[in-house]
Amino acid sequence: MEWVCYLTRVLFVRRPQNFSVISVTKIIRRTPKSYWHSSSTFSDSTNCPKAKVLHAKLIKNGCVGIQGNHLLNLYVKSQNLAESHKMFEEIPQPDVFSWTVLISGSARIGLSSDVLGLFNKMQNQGVCPNRFTLSLVLKSSSSNVNDSRIGKGIHGWILRNGVDLDAVLNNSILDYYVKCRCFGYAEKLFGLMAEKDTVSWNIMMNSYLQIGNMQKSVDLFRQLARKDTASWNTIIDGLMRNGCESIAMELLYEMVAAGPAFNRLTFSISLVLASSLSVLELGKQIHTQVLKVGVHHDGFVWNSLVDMYCKCGEMEKALVIFKHVPLEPVTRNLEESCDDALVESVSWSSMVSGYVQNGRFEDALKTFRSMICSQVEVDKFTLTSIFSACASAGVLEFGRQVHSYIKKIGHGLDVFLGSSIIDMYVKCGSLNDAWLIFDQAKDRNVVLWTSMISGCALHGQGRDAVRLFELMLNEGITPNEVSFVGILNACSHAGLLEEGCKYFRMMRESYGIRPKAEHFTCMVDLYGRAGRLNEIKEFIHNNSIPNLSSVWRSFLSSCRLHKNIEMGIWVSKNLLELEPFDTGPYILLSSICATEHRWEEAAKIRSLMQQRGVKKNPGQSWIQLKNQVHSFVMGDRSHPQDTQIYSYLDELIGRLKEIGYSTDVTPVLQDVEHEQRQVLLGFHSEKLAIAYGIISTASGTPICVMKNLRVCVDCHNFIKYTSQFLGREIIVRDIHRFHHFKHGRCSCGDYW
Repeated sequence: MEWVCYLTRVLFVRRPQNFSVISVTKIIRRTPKSYWHSSSTFSDSTNCPKAKVLHAKLIKNGCVGIQGNHLLNLYVKSQNLAESHKMFEEIPQPDVFSWTVLISGSARIGLSSDVLGLFNKMQNQGVCPNRFTLSLVLKSSSSNVNDSRIGKGIHGWILRNGVDLDAVLNNSILDYYVKCRCFGYAEKLFGLMAEKDTVSWNIMMNSYLQIGNMQKSVDLFRQLARKDTASWNTIIDGLMRNGCESIAMELLYEMVAAGPAFNRLTFSISLVLASSLSVLELGKQIHTQVLKVGVHHDGFVWNSLVDMYCKCGEMEKALVIFKHVPLEPVTRNLEESCDDALVESVSWSSMVSGYVQNGRFEDALKTFRSMICSQVEVDKFTLTSIFSACASAGVLEFGRQVHSYIKKIGHGLDVFLGSSIIDMYVKCGSLNDAWLIFDQAKDRNVVLWTSMISGCALHGQGRDAVRLFELMLNEGITPNEVSFVGILNACSHAGLLEEGCKYFRMMRESYGIRPKAEHFTCMVDLYGRAGRLNEIKEFIHNNSIPNLSSVWRSFLSSCRLHKNIEMGIWVSKNLLELEPFDTGPYILLSSICATEHRWEEAAKIRSLMQQRGVKKNPGQSWIQLKNQVHSFVMGDRSHPQDTQIYSYLDELIGRLKEIGYSTDVTPVLQDVEHEQRQVLLGFHSEKLAIAYGIISTASGTPICVMKNLRVCVDCHNFIKYTSQFLGREIIVRDIHRFHHFKHGRCSCGDYW
């Protein structure tokens, strides 16, 4: 009773039959120019010409007053509000139907301030709203979710004036409270409702799903006697969005058994569920049903199919569906028709992100180019995906072009898009460009700060990363677990042992963040760089992390660096127990044995690799010049300029030997003659890419090369001497970090 009294007492002027929205409409921004003064944008329906023809006939026959409401309805359905208001003014005595039709016109296109203004004007002229009018006004008011006073005031007016609350009106009020996140009010109203239909239960289930109360929502669903398709859609979609995919899957199978017909929304939800769990077989079964039912031409279902195949790694199937664009949606009314432009944009975006997720970055870039050429609207999600592709592929020039495109079309840079651009510049080797974006950002949240800190870490600028991290703390921004991965990486790459230990303690003690595999691995790497191999053993034991393969892999790298063979063998055994089919442990251990000329042990390791069917990924390096990517593998002769490349490389190696460079043959795992090992090392992919870069660019131009594996010791030395001999900066990104070679030195300090 107190709840009802509150609603009837607050937020409305005490005037019989009148709810004043004059004060509360001030909190809703009105459009700068009333909508009906620019109605031509929305006057594309076939109803408008028909209405005008009929209007002219009625004026000629003097029957406008009789058919006024019918004409008004036609104008409203055509979304021509200018003509609708003119028509309304011609009706001698507008009744509740006239007002409701006019209000519905503004409600359909989201003009909530106009809806409230008309609602108030209607009452001032003595016309009492009916239940349909009230439902329209409530639905429109829910668009302003940050202020629930308007809806509460309307609910109070309904109670004060004794309006008969049927299920439809009660559901409108209930839905309003849920959309405005007034869950306490919604719960009370639901308990007081004498008549509840399926819609009521669906709304309430959705409210519990919104606040993450999965158990309550499932309990409500189980209590519902008549479950329609919307009920199943609500619970399955809600559970999936809250990370309960397995329960959602069980309910999907229950739905199939129960027998309610799937609608287009059910098919879309089911396909999203299949993609989130990467259950390709289920996705194919749903696809078959889509074809049987005949909804494959529906834009939303079509996009869900494309997305499902992309996320399940079946890009060729996704491409086949993508190319068969649905010519027209199943339904064409204003409420249910597909927005063709949106459907097209989403489908292109799905293909771009699908290629990125499946590591097909070149295809992603090609698709994005086609998307621009086709003049399809590009959303921020697509832009984030394409920046990720540029970052992964290391194609700086293309990334810069996309950045320029964003500026050209006037896309605002929010923190997420900004962090994507920073990440792209960082991973493409242009840290200066990343700094420019960071310095220009007005709103810096933890995501943006973390991107820049991680960027400094990747480029070996540990001191800058520490300075940034401290600045972030001083700004009052709370670091997250990713921030600590960034700063620990920075400390590891720069050899800042003391600082790294401090931040590791801070993460646990000051911020209550439990370390994950990435944090532990950074600490092991940090101890390893300092040569404290015994302390690594203690660290693994004290933190109970012998099951983390990344930790053992980092430990093994430290053993290789410090040439501790016995400990390396012990570490490799632990690592191979966890990952017997990973090439890394075999290669590292073989390298350790080869360094000490223990050829028999190296041969045994290679033999074990062959027995287990473990194959080493071939090394590949690439360089982008003039918008073209040139790729190389060891001993590659496929490049059109291969004769020039090999000739120059031979000459360069000879000149470098004159200033002190000698081929380090220890990375070669075979017991072969010294000269043979020199030949094997002489044409590694990164050397070929660098040689091509040198002969193809002007003197003094920095050269940036990407590699899919770790740079070997000999290539690292070769690049240092090359940078010294030619006086050129050479930037190499390997699988772990960036190496900036300048004046015969590397930013990694010879630890990588």
